[in-house]
Amino acid sequence: MLSKTIEAALNKQIRIEAESSQAYLAMAIWAEVKGLEGISNFMYDQSDEERTHMLKLVKFVNERGGHAHISELNAPSVTFSSYKEMFEKLLEHEIFVSESINDLVHISLQEKDYATHNFLQWYVSEQIEEEATARTILDKVKMIGDDKGGLYLFDRDIQQLTVNSAAQGPAI
Repeated sequence: MLSKTIEAALNKQIRIEAESSQAYLAMAIWAEVKGLEGISNFMYDQSDEERTHMLKLVKFVNERGGHAHISELNAPSVTFSSYKEMFEKLLEHEIFVSESINDLVHISLQEKDYATHNFLQWYVSEQIEEEATARTILDKVKMIGDDKGGLYLFDRDIQQLTVNSAAQGPAI
């Protein structure tokens, strides 16, 4: 059974994951309108992934005797000055989500809720990977600069982007 403190914290995270999905959907739409099909498809996939993260939390809360809540969401930014700014916002957001997950882990330990602590370890690892991916993309974007040919290749190649993060274990 979840404590009220844990339930409230998990419901807060449900909202954060839902807002993440919306933010990445807005980024996908912006990129699509700009003709950046690869970036757009990448962001649509990210949006779907965040929704899956939200649903995983919803199921966990309900299965542990709590009640997951779906709340009103803050509207995401829908315009960006450049694709570079968009990816900077992506990294900022992933860092924010990591901090939120870390807060949840801390609360679960304070509450001595080891089942929730164990459940959250997947999110901790996922955030390491998400931040590594965002940093890798931003490094590539900075390398491209204003080169239109570089942007063309980046837009084409982003869908095949793979990042081996420490969270995944040793590279084989």
